[in-house]
Amino acid sequence: MDMQKSFVSTVVGALFATALATGPSLAAAHDDRDHGLGRATLLVTSTNNATSNNIVVFRLDTGAAPSLQYVTSLATGGAGGAGGNAGLVQFHDGVGAVANYGSNTVTQLVRLGDFVYVGRSIGLASGCTKPVSVALKHDHLLVAGANCVEAHDWPSGKLDGAAVSLPNASAAQVVAGRSWAAVTMKSGSIMQLPLNKHGALAGTGTVVALPAGANDTPLGAAFWGDMLGFNPAHSPNSLALVNSDRMVYPIAGPTPAFPNGNAPCWLVKGPGNLWYSGNTPAKAISIFFSDGVGGSFYKSVPLPGAPTDLTISPDGKWLAVIYTAADGAHIAAYAIDAYGDLTPTASTPAIGIASFNGVAFSQ
Repeated sequence: MDMQKSFVSTVVGALFATALATGPSLAAAHDDRDHGLGRATLLVTSTNNATSNNIVVFRLDTGAAPSLQYVTSLATGGAGGAGGNAGLVQFHDGVGAVANYGSNTVTQLVRLGDFVYVGRSIGLASGCTKPVSVALKHDHLLVAGANCVEAHDWPSGKLDGAAVSLPNASAAQVVAGRSWAAVTMKSGSIMQLPLNKHGALAGTGTVVALPAGANDTPLGAAFWGDMLGFNPAHSPNSLALVNSDRMVYPIAGPTPAFPNGNAPCWLVKGPGNLWYSGNTPAKAISIFFSDGVGGSFYKSVPLPGAPTDLTISPDGKWLAVIYTAADGAHIAAYAIDAYGDLTPTASTPAIGIASFNGVAFSQ
């Protein structure tokens, strides 16, 4: 079996190199998506080890006895070490990315069949350092780090345009909407970054000033079309919306607010008008409803540990959240019903990793 995997890995490398040389169309064909033909649902996370970062792959089995089974762990070729961040791992259409904070690189990931392989290493733009978050949108990879946010053509990895400077080194997450991208700044603001029609950065960023009560430690973020949602985690209004005109609409979170029990920190957009947030101190997933100018907190679903990042599957049927318990790092998977409510489905066993950073589905 090991010889077979080695052979397949060699073939994947050759095919992927060809894809990178000939453009996104061949890369898209190479992703080998056989939807409806028994393709496994995989979850990919990162150890974020400061010496040698690894990705860890689990398989979600949704049969009669649901489980999240360990598949493999692979070295990214870079060093981790990021903290206070989200979106370290992303996957889209068979090609993924993981940031290596300690080595100023992003590692490409490629799926073939039911296996994920490590691809090429992508360096940051000159002068840009310490990537904490990546986003895949259209045909571009966006990377936010300590001092810059930049765009790369995808999957070639080639830098596309000039990097945009960040006001300080407090970036937590980069996300992309239809016409603009955003970087949450833990220092108390949002960076708005216009995108061109291809998904690359188009000009300089604008700092979005946040109102009192919704400006303390912006962390997780997600888009609903061109409406940004984000978590000012240490504020009483622990979810806020920002439209493309930079109008801000705060939404009150669960009580008691930080530091007395709740702090929704990490965000993903759910079905319809739902948002799911990893509430780290409460050890829960907090659920919100919204429209275009506000919303309300709905309820929290308890977890057996402190959550950080979370994600939704491309088919919209599953939510996964990474959390840390007394025995180390885990991923919990939840089924999403027609109303957006969550049903616990499976959790990974402890595998000797203290904590995970970033999580993404590959289907």
